[in-house]
Amino acid sequence: MKNRFCFFYLFIFFSCLVILLSVNTAFAQKQGVKNLPKYDHQPIHFGFLLAINSSSFKSELVSDFHILDSIYEVRPARVAGFNLGIISNIRISEHFDFRFTPSLSFASRELDYNFIYSDSSSESIVKQVESTYLEFPFDLKFKSTRIRNYRVYVLAGVKYAIDMVSQKKVQDKDKNIVKLDKNDFGYEFGVGFDFYMSYFKFSPEIKMYNGLNNLLVKDGTRFANPIDALRSRVFMVSFTFE
Repeated sequence: MKNRFCFFYLFIFFSCLVILLSVNTAFAQKQGVKNLPKYDHQPIHFGFLLAINSSSFKSELVSDFHILDSIYEVRPARVAGFNLGIISNIRISEHFDFRFTPSLSFASRELDYNFIYSDSSSESIVKQVESTYLEFPFDLKFKSTRIRNYRVYVLAGVKYAIDMVSQKKVQDKDKNIVKLDKNDFGYEFGVGFDFYMSYFKFSPEIKMYNGLNNLLVKDGTRFANPIDALRSRVFMVSFTFE
């Protein structure tokens, strides 16, 4: 519930920021001022990004999970995290760019387990799964025609990520952790706005990532046995400065 409120307020902030920048850009247009007129002719430019992510899993349960250790239900839940990244942008044409944005992502997800035992008692256990990813996204960016000091864009691409704190190969007696594979890859897509300021370009952006590979390590624990597959699902709001 707290994360829902967090992202509700984030959405309000994002909307207000876009409106504010739109008003500022409209005022600049009215004054006939075009910021950074030669910016889009650069063959390559760099920048950085700050982002807030909301990470979860798409879970697939085994067909007979109800008879496994009294498990009744497994539900993934979203948890907030953040990203820091560097932007490398290569101009392809007037409307297309290629972008490489290596990033450090701090992600956390929850799995809610509900158990019902033979004596009719029940138990709820929340397992938090934390990851620190080194991410390598490769995106193609399609830009609309620039209207004075702003333009709209969409992007899509693929991403490979390495979990630097993965416990996949950890051999211990702790049966209470959910182990994930170290490597993740998938596709992403998003939409954003480019605002040309006096000295830099600012871009608020919303992006979705869907992992393709199964991250779950089947280690025989009661937390892994009911699940057939776990795949990443990430919603991200980012702010780039270029």
